[in-house]
Amino acid sequence: MTPPDPTTETLGAALARHGIGRRGLLRFAMAMAASLALPPWVAPVMAANLAKAKRCPVIWLSFQNCTGCLETLLQSSRPTIDSILFDFISLDYQETLMAAAGSAAEATLRDAVAANKGGYLLAIDGSIPTRDGGVYAMTGGRSNRSMLETLAADAKAVLAIGTCAAYGGIPKAYPNPTGAVGVEDLVSGTPVVNIPGCPPVPDVLSGVLVHFISFGRLPALDDRGRPLAWFGTTIHDRCYRRAFYDQGKFAQSFDDEGARQGWCLFELGCKGPITHNACASLKWNGGTSFPIESGHGCLGCSEPEFWDAGSFYTSLSGGSPTGWRNAGIAAAVGLAGGAAAALSARRRTDTDGEEMPP
Repeated sequence: MTPPDPTTETLGAALARHGIGRRGLLRFAMAMAASLALPPWVAPVMAANLAKAKRCPVIWLSFQNCTGCLETLLQSSRPTIDSILFDFISLDYQETLMAAAGSAAEATLRDAVAANKGGYLLAIDGSIPTRDGGVYAMTGGRSNRSMLETLAADAKAVLAIGTCAAYGGIPKAYPNPTGAVGVEDLVSGTPVVNIPGCPPVPDVLSGVLVHFISFGRLPALDDRGRPLAWFGTTIHDRCYRRAFYDQGKFAQSFDDEGARQGWCLFELGCKGPITHNACASLKWNGGTSFPIESGHGCLGCSEPEFWDAGSFYTSLSGGSPTGWRNAGIAAAVGLAGGAAAALSARRRTDTDGEEMPP
């Protein structure tokens, strides 16, 4: 029997070979449509489009990173990693996962770009150093910045995976010795999707890929280039401890009676009210839990400059949450504006061009 040609075989045919029929694909599409906050009638359309789709070429580059964002892909539960890699996308280049190295790896990258020019997704994890010509992160004699700008020009879209790729993350934190920046600071002319988080929630990446494969376009984005379905509300909006917040019941330490009763962690520095992410709804480890459910406040890791903002264990209201809570949405907007102003002030530079300390 002649094996199927992976370049022409449809996803529906590939899934059928694995024993997944129309009903199985429809169930998957229903779950994914719900995750994407799409109306129920979209699920049959998504299933039909997926059945006809061919594998999407993806080139993944890792820059200034800790490999945690790639681990996010490996831990994805909806769909599973084997489905993503072998059924939904064609991961044509990823240094950590591929067997090739050295000149063979470089040849693989060139071939992947040439074969899919204008049609591949470019995935980036890690920030990009720009100081001193970008010499602080090189691959094959080329700076990360050069690779990003060259490959983004021929990509259909760029996925900035993780806070480092989206906003610069920890490498960009003061004093930022390498001049690290995010993808959006260097790429123009090609759509950029920010999927922040340290690391990002794995199912968000899965959802973006499935939406792109189903409809040939990216999902709706917010004003920071983040998928609206998962970043349109704050963690605070979906947190199961919100009721205690509204009742004014706050843990005062991580081991007091309030903490044992599951009270709100606002006074212990939880940044859930100003953090946009899907942790409270999708959770982690296959939907098992998320930091607040495990007894620790949100650090705000999916927000720009979260590391410099710091004060992980200091209340957003300076230790008096009652007034802020009662002020409602207006105060929340003011708080976010004040935080933005404070972060803007931190970007001041001295006479040598170095950022001033917080």
